[in-house]
Amino acid sequence: MKKYDILIIGSGLAGVSTALELSKNYKIALVTKKKLEDSNSYLAQGGINVLKDKSDRKTFIEDTLKAGHYKNNLQAVEKMVDMSQAAINFLLDLGVEFTKKNGDFDYAREGGHSIARGLHIDDEIGKGILDVLYKRLRERANIEIFEDTPIVDLIVNKGKCYGARSLDKIFISTNVVLATGGLGGLFDRSTNFPHICGDGYAMAIKNGVKLKDISYIQFHPTSLYEEGAERQFLISESARGEGALLLNHKKERFTDEMKPRDIVAKAILREMKKEKVNFEYLSMKPLGEDKIPKRFPMIFKELKDRKIDARYENIPVVPCQHYTMGGIECDIKGRTNIEGLFAVGEAGNVGIHGSNRLACNSLLECVVFGRLLADYLNENKLEDRKIDFQIDAGKIDKEKDRLIIFERIREDERAKANSN
Repeated sequence: MKKYDILIIGSGLAGVSTALELSKNYKIALVTKKKLEDSNSYLAQGGINVLKDKSDRKTFIEDTLKAGHYKNNLQAVEKMVDMSQAAINFLLDLGVEFTKKNGDFDYAREGGHSIARGLHIDDEIGKGILDVLYKRLRERANIEIFEDTPIVDLIVNKGKCYGARSLDKIFISTNVVLATGGLGGLFDRSTNFPHICGDGYAMAIKNGVKLKDISYIQFHPTSLYEEGAERQFLISESARGEGALLLNHKKERFTDEMKPRDIVAKAILREMKKEKVNFEYLSMKPLGEDKIPKRFPMIFKELKDRKIDARYENIPVVPCQHYTMGGIECDIKGRTNIEGLFAVGEAGNVGIHGSNRLACNSLLECVVFGRLLADYLNENKLEDRKIDFQIDAGKIDKEKDRLIIFERIREDERAKANSN
């Protein structure tokens, strides 16, 4: 049994941003299910949004609200936009280097954006950011990292959180941060790592933690169509932002490629049904054969490894599960209805995304709200409490957890249907 000032569960950008913003005087444990790099944040390709200048504020907010079908929390969206430049400066100060063009930031545009406002690192924004942040994390003497340590449950008693437990360890802390990501691993086809399968949601449900809009699940329009893959390979939305086109089997365009993700995904599914096929095509050829490997080196290589040359061939694509907009209900400081339990990133639901996420807002959300949560804990960390109850032994039932999550999704769907 180990005791910490703050326990962070998850090693994606949300959890790591929180850890690096916290006071160095705190004793912190960061626990992750696999290795640090095995987070969905690490897989991110496109970019991270930033407010370019004051004239963009109204448009940035409106783009986010429109993509989310105006079901967003306006206060949270405004906070994210207003703190976006500080978030980028935080990353720059840690040593992150974004792609530049002629000495200035090179902004990418994705679907649903009125202008290009996404900073990128070629086509591996997640890896580019987190390789730097993981190095900084390992330099912090006050942060103890536990890899290959799946958390099986929270320690909650009478509405208060006291820590969490794995199969063989008990972590005691009256300040616990759930940064466990989404639930893509529950689906047959997902761009997520298969081990990221809603653990945080299952623990929340079993311990009386409130969830909100858990049925809001995003399907990315353009994952590579391939059978038998453990994880579907994503073709970044930035490719369409640079001019890539969606084509049917007659090599005809059938939709506006720059609409928000849910609209484009539905258009692809309609076309598939119309043509009675299992996929449609993405053509990157309009970018030009020189630009494709330079602007999208990782995607180009991955496709070449699969015997597809994006310079000359169309790419078979299909929508698949990608992101969870709903999650553990929390405020802008990450607080849940359980004292001492916080949520951040995709695990939480502060209301940024509404019913559909605008591209490049997820990484920004992680940094902005991870730092806000850390700032709150720097001022308001809960003191230790006496544990006068029995802590159950660790055990795991993945199938039971899966059923619990899907039942809650169905409940949320029914509630929304009845309210319309």
